[in-house]
Amino acid sequence: MNQTLETSTRKVILSMLKTQGPLSVQDMAKQLGITEMAVRRHIHSMEKDDLLEAKLVRQAMGRPTSVYTLAPEADELFPKKYSQLTLDLLDELLEDEGQDKIERLFEGRQGKLEARYQSRMQAKSLEERVAELAHIQNENGYMVDWSAQGDDAYIFNEHNCPIAKVANTFQQACQCELALFRNLLDAQVERTECLAKGANKCVYIIRQNK
Repeated sequence: MNQTLETSTRKVILSMLKTQGPLSVQDMAKQLGITEMAVRRHIHSMEKDDLLEAKLVRQAMGRPTSVYTLAPEADELFPKKYSQLTLDLLDELLEDEGQDKIERLFEGRQGKLEARYQSRMQAKSLEERVAELAHIQNENGYMVDWSAQGDDAYIFNEHNCPIAKVANTFQQACQCELALFRNLLDAQVERTECLAKGANKCVYIIRQNK
């Protein structure tokens, strides 16, 4: 079986379990029109990836049989509309409470992120802080790479923005990220390109405080 077909079958199995609930290997093989051995190979792969959970179910006759359900981790593979929900809620807040409330909301988020990550910056050089910030942002899905530019400057690129739809409408998100970087790095930080303004990445120039 080629890789494309394997990937396709895996997605179909996940979709079946999402829409139908617990299924046995026999159930899946019958619906997919493939052998039980082929289904078991996919099941084994997805169990290794922590996407499935198995449990034994007693039957009226014969031995108990295994049925499979999606593990909590598999939920992240399915489409979500969190960004639209967030935008709708922010629009409601803007209409009811005004611009100042939106500003305070984003500033509050910035403060919480600073408090969460500040300890990871302690007793580090600027270069080590830049590397740690890259780790933090990659943990959050920003797809970061960075490089040193001479002795006291760094280029920090974010190729993805998980909150891009929010940032496109509410520039406070970008302003607070810039302030967060400056405070965590204790450095001069300038943003020269921005995904929310049509660029293909966010680019930051980082320099030692003078």
